[in-house]
Amino acid sequence: MSAFRAFAAVTGALVQREALRFVRQRSRLLGALGQPVLFWILLGAGLGPSFRPAGLPAGVSYATWFFPGTVLLVVLFTAIFTTISVIEDRREGFLQAVLVAPVPRSGIVAGKVAGGAALALGEGVLLLLAAPLAGWPLTAGAFLVATASLAITALALTALGFCIAWRMESTQGFHLVMNLLLMPMWLLSGAFFPMAGTDLWLEAIMRINPLTYGMSALRQALGGGGGPVGQEVPALVPALAIMAAFLLAALTIAVLQVRRRGTGGPA
Repeated sequence: MSAFRAFAAVTGALVQREALRFVRQRSRLLGALGQPVLFWILLGAGLGPSFRPAGLPAGVSYATWFFPGTVLLVVLFTAIFTTISVIEDRREGFLQAVLVAPVPRSGIVAGKVAGGAALALGEGVLLLLAAPLAGWPLTAGAFLVATASLAITALALTALGFCIAWRMESTQGFHLVMNLLLMPMWLLSGAFFPMAGTDLWLEAIMRINPLTYGMSALRQALGGGGGPVGQEVPALVPALAIMAAFLLAALTIAVLQVRRRGTGGPA
């Protein structure tokens, strides 16, 4: 079997396995989609009447402005849930069986990341279709650009989750890292409050946060349909380029980890 065929075979098999796992665990759909929507409803209704952060476009409710951040949170939650399977596969012995098979290690990374990202993108797009109900006009062009933006972000977050999960021995440890790293990344991405008007130290953190650019790209993509974009930094194309660079870096680290640690597990 050629190297390309082996790569395609292991990638396809792992993508299919992630899809089957998702279908059999339907509670994951409720967890990944339901909690962010609940956040949007409660925070939008609770903070909307009294909370108006600097940089919010005039005449736009907080609930409307917060909607793209909710979509991003759905993608983040799904990416987290799917990469937990790396830890579960190691505990069940499946990962070790794959690692000793005569297949490229890069195919293992590609399969796990592509499978998880596809699920994250699917749930994100499902919520994205509700954008008109949240006050964001959704034209065909805006939908396509927003979907492309979400796809890059989903791949990047899943690759990052893979890098973290590969070094974890337990799901409890992974959840701890999620709470200390991934959730703050979302909170400081411009999803919860705009960058404009924040303290200089907080603005500096937001500018070096890669997820800030995924959030910016999504808002601007939706704004192509006439939505309330606000003051987004940087422009759409540079934001997508930065997210693509972050994706490439995360994938590179993931492949190096798998090649260095032949049996998986923490260093």
